[in-house]
This record gives sequence, structure tokens and C-alpha cells, in this order.
Amino acid sequence: MEKVKDIVIKAENLGKKYIIGHRAENGRYVALRDVLMQNARTLWNKTKDLAKGKPIIQGDTLEEVWALKDASFEIHRGETVGIIGRNGAGKSTLLKVLSRITEPSSGRVTIKGRVASLLEVGTGFHPELTGRENIYLNGAVLGMTRAEIKRKFDEIVAFSEVEQYLDTPVKRYSSGMYVRLAFAVAAHLEPEILVVDEVLAVGDTEFQKKCLGKMGEVAHEGRTVLFVSHNMLSLQNLCYRGFLLESGHILMDGGILSVIGKYLDFGRQQTGEVAWSSPDKSPGDERVRLKAVRIVSEGRVTGTVDIDKEFHIEVEYWNLEPDRCLVNFMHIFNSMGICVLTSANFPSASLAPDPWYSKRYPRGVFRTTCTIPGFLLNDGLYKIMLFIDRLVASDVISFEVYDTGVMRKEYTGPWIGTVRPRLDWQTTQLS
Repeated sequence: MEKVKDIVIKAENLGKKYIIGHRAENGRYVALRDVLMQNARTLWNKTKDLAKGKPIIQGDTLEEVWALKDASFEIHRGETVGIIGRNGAGKSTLLKVLSRITEPSSGRVTIKGRVASLLEVGTGFHPELTGRENIYLNGAVLGMTRAEIKRKFDEIVAFSEVEQYLDTPVKRYSSGMYVRLAFAVAAHLEPEILVVDEVLAVGDTEFQKKCLGKMGEVAHEGRTVLFVSHNMLSLQNLCYRGFLLESGHILMDGGILSVIGKYLDFGRQQTGEVAWSSPDKSPGDERVRLKAVRIVSEGRVTGTVDIDKEFHIEVEYWNLEPDRCLVNFMHIFNSMGICVLTSANFPSASLAPDPWYSKRYPRGVFRTTCTIPGFLLNDGLYKIMLFIDRLVASDVISFEVYDTGVMRKEYTGPWIGTVRPRLDWQTTQLS
């Protein structure tokens, strides 16, 4: 009976539904009469929705999407819970519901205690107010008195390292400064529940370590921490319990190591290719959308590549807005969520010039290929994050580097590190 009193978050069949609009683009010629009639219908539908108090949805057809579905769980005071899942799995939606930023569409959630959340750069900050004013504003939102905030003020400023800009409107802050101050406020104003999303990735490595240490302190003080991250090492070091989300459902709730293992196994199910049949269903926006991403080795699509063989990462995409220059960028992460390399089609970063770099793209389908040499990555599972112009696609595909044994004639033990290149070694006699 005593344990029930320690429950600080209780979710029962929690769900969040969004209505999204799709614009019909079938490539056929559309007469002016059809355009005018479609616009008139759209205006009439928007007017009806506005009169009924419904949100205005852009598009010719509407679709229901459940970002979160039938989520039930209990979190006790003092628990540190890591929330894991691919992009679009529902992690951020869950945190927004728990932070009372958005209302659930179904089910209910009971929360006991003050919640401080850091979900995206600038959450809870007023851009026109100074850093100093925002500290007091955030404290007031959390229900703290001015005296309580003042007692913590110097500690917040020291942690954030933005003292020089404290009386500057935060709209002039860089994203890194924003996150420093926002995290310092969220962590120091004594919330019972601290909710942190992947936003910490904006800060530098030293600041990320500092934040993880502070979250650990918060947990040791008996407060609750919910943490979303793609960095498995950070989750492993901070959390004892984890949720694995996929398509809005909680697939697994258990010890963090077991959940990480399940997540990594889930990534191994990749076949080496993901593809979308039409632009309206694929990641992107009105300018550019992904068509396919695949791993190709020795002329075939595969999710597993030999450690000694080169392979190619092929990215196909629809360019929907003509006369624009596009830049292709890529991060490769290991199984613990650590970025092991970054590459781009810049002339200075490519072995041979990309013929389309700096050219203006017409409308159409394009393929950009990046070649990864053999004897570079160590064996293990890797995930790719892609950037095309302002399109960002995380965890869009994974692949596994297989140890063929070609580098194990003299040594059969584990090779430590994320890269395992063949390097030039020479010994000479000096005397």
C-alpha cells in the first residue's frame, strides 16, 4: 500500500491523435476552373471548421494519425526512466502530454508534483524577455515564490555560464546558450519531475556531461527524471528503467539494459532498403522529400556488409521546388548513439567533385551516393541520419558491419573502438 503513495505519474490507455492534410498531386494538368472550385470548397470547409471550433487543417484529404496509442504505465518517485525509439515512434508526443503541453485524445494521466520540461530549444521562454526575467518567469510558472527563485538564482547562472548575457533578450541567444539557460532553470528550480528531450544534443560535449551529472543529482535527491535520447551510453549511465516506443505503442517496459538490447535487435531487422511510393507519404516538406535509402555492397542491396568491402549509401529524393541548390550531409552513429563520422558532398570533403554540387536543381528525382571504404568501420550495428537541404531524417536506415575474420590471423580478441582501419606500420633499427 505504501508503494502506491510513491506513484508520481500514472497513465491509463493514453492516446494522442492528430489530423493531417494531404494535397493531391497526381501530375495531371489542372484547369483554372478546377483550381477555383477546389479553393472555394477548401474555404467553405475551413469556415465550417472554424465555426465549430475545430482546428484548421490544410489539404485536400484528411487522415487520422495516432502519435501515441494505449500507453499505460506507472512511474514512482525517484525513478530515472529512459525513453527510446526511432524518429516518429511517439517519444516527444508522450513527453508533451506528460508535461501538459498538449492534451491527450484518449485515456488519462495523473501527475503528482511540479513538472519542469525541456523539450525543444526555447521551451517556456519568452523571446522578448531577458535571461534574468525568464528565470523568474519560469520559476513562477512552476509555482515558486520570488524568494525561492532568488535563493537558486546564482546557482542557475553559474551552471548556465551565460552571466555576460543575462540582461540580453533571449531571442538574441545562440541555440547553445538557449539550451544552457533552459536546462539550468529546469534542473535547479526543484521540480518533483524533470522531463528532458534530445534537445541536449545542441550543447557541446562538456555541457552534455554536466547536464547528465546534474540529472543524476536530481535523481539521487529522490526526484523523478524522464529522459529521451538516441545516445544509448548516456541512457545506460543515467537510467535504471526504460520504455521502448514504436508507432505510438510501448513495445517494452523494463530494465534499461534489456530495453536497449531490444532496441538494437529491432534495428537489426533492417533489410538494407527503405522506400516510399509517393512524395505525400515520405519524410520531407514542400521542397524536398525522401524517395529511398539503401545500402549497396558488391552490387546488391543488403543490411549486412563485410568489414573488408566498400559499400555505398544511396539516397534518392524528389526535388519539388525548382531552381534551388541542395547540399547532402550525413552522420553515422554506432549502436550506443555516438556519432562516429560525418560526411557531406562539399568539394573539400569529397574525394571527387559531386557534379551537382552548387548547381540549381530542376524538379525531378535525384540520387546521391556516398561510398564508405572497406577496413574503416569496426564490426557492429550503425544507424544513419540524413540531411538534404533542411530535410532531416534520423534513424532512417541501419546496417551491420560483419567481421569476416580477415583481420584476425594474429589476434582473435575484441577490437576496441568504432573504427578499425588498416594503417601503415613500419619499424626501423636506430642503433
